[in-house]
Amino acid sequence: MTIKSDHRALYLQVIDRMKQDIAAGVYKEKEKLPSEFELAKTLGVSRATLREALRLLEEDNIIIRRHGVGTFVNPKPVFSSGIEQLTSVSDMIRQAGMEPGAIYLSTTESISSEDDIKRFQCSGDDTVIKIERVRTANGEPVVYCIDTVPSGYLPDDFLGRTESSIFSALEESGDTHIAYAVTFIDAIGYHEDASPILECDPETALLVLKQLHYDEKDQVVLYSKNYFKADKFSFHVVRKRV
Repeated sequence: MTIKSDHRALYLQVIDRMKQDIAAGVYKEKEKLPSEFELAKTLGVSRATLREALRLLEEDNIIIRRHGVGTFVNPKPVFSSGIEQLTSVSDMIRQAGMEPGAIYLSTTESISSEDDIKRFQCSGDDTVIKIERVRTANGEPVVYCIDTVPSGYLPDDFLGRTESSIFSALEESGDTHIAYAVTFIDAIGYHEDASPILECDPETALLVLKQLHYDEKDQVVLYSKNYFKADKFSFHVVRKRV
């Protein structure tokens, strides 16, 4: 059955048909699609029309094209969250019915860099603590986290702890309370550090969330850089008309 049944542009009809077939299980997650020649013949459209539809489907992260290999159906994100609220990765994983975990890679203390001085408004003599860890869902690595905090905001024994919630440690003294965060989101391809840590295929995209966490005095107290597997996570925001 071809798709020439309405008056919209053909590539839009191809997109709708492909989405319907994927939803119906005609093409399954991670399954390789037929060749462009076969798809174009099945749908009754030109290869140019098909390529435009596939390009837009790839932009929407519904399919992925691997050079020299073929086109595959992307799996649907397992974890989805709005970014209006500071929801922890652990909560997102629990809401999906999975067990969150953490693998600590390193916790180090060093003299503030130029970026740290600008970010935290600290001096060159101050130190910062950097925590690197991998967050897991049912044992599978899904997020690579790098958190940087001025040492003065954390308990004196923080470096000696094997596991600790950074938010809890920050607020332990009662003097620091995280009020809000400013988030920047970028989509990237293969990353030489994060991709191997997350056991990603070379073609798997990543979502990078850079967050500046502020206290009630509008002071940055925590900087987070988190690499999320794009095939596992999606984020959305509610925008209101003003």
